[in-house]
Amino acid sequence: MKGEPEKKKVRRIRVDVDKCVGCRSCQLACSAFHANPKYSSVNPARARIRMMINPQNDEYVPIRATDYTKAACDGRRVYTINGNEYSDCSFCGSICPARDLFKEPGTGLPLKCDMCEDDPPRELPVCVQACPPNALTYEEVEEEVEGDEEKLDDVALGLKSLLDRYGYEQLADTFARISQKSREQHRSRSARERRD
Repeated sequence: MKGEPEKKKVRRIRVDVDKCVGCRSCQLACSAFHANPKYSSVNPARARIRMMINPQNDEYVPIRATDYTKAACDGRRVYTINGNEYSDCSFCGSICPARDLFKEPGTGLPLKCDMCEDDPPRELPVCVQACPPNALTYEEVEEEVEGDEEKLDDVALGLKSLLDRYGYEQLADTFARISQKSREQHRSRSARERRD
């Protein structure tokens, strides 16, 4: 029956903040893995994991990009940890309009952690492999999830973000213009090839 909870294997990364030294190896490895082509560049702004840092107290917390949301939350909670105050946003992995964290530089499209899905599948996400102090550990657990839950890939997530931002009509018009221009370029190229 649709919507009933079912057991699924859930992959997650556990963070031990007591072990994290703030080296950002996880962030660099993530950005290199997600470069196009893979490992061709390192740009920490494209990483799906970021480091929340309080250098005065030598505190570091790796935060992974989680879900996209089209509205900012109304979280007003403040946490006090070892005498320091942090807001809800400090530890939040959501991709939202309230901040530029976890957005593709230049386009503003959301960047979501995909656990380094690859073909063939990887044994561990690259951030876990790259973590020298072993502050990040990978685990698979069984949890109850909604039966009709749909996982968005990078393309669907980007399109959903654009749809929320610009609306259906503007997005459809843009796709139509791009498609028309591509057809015209293809015809022009074919005509040149026939002449040659």
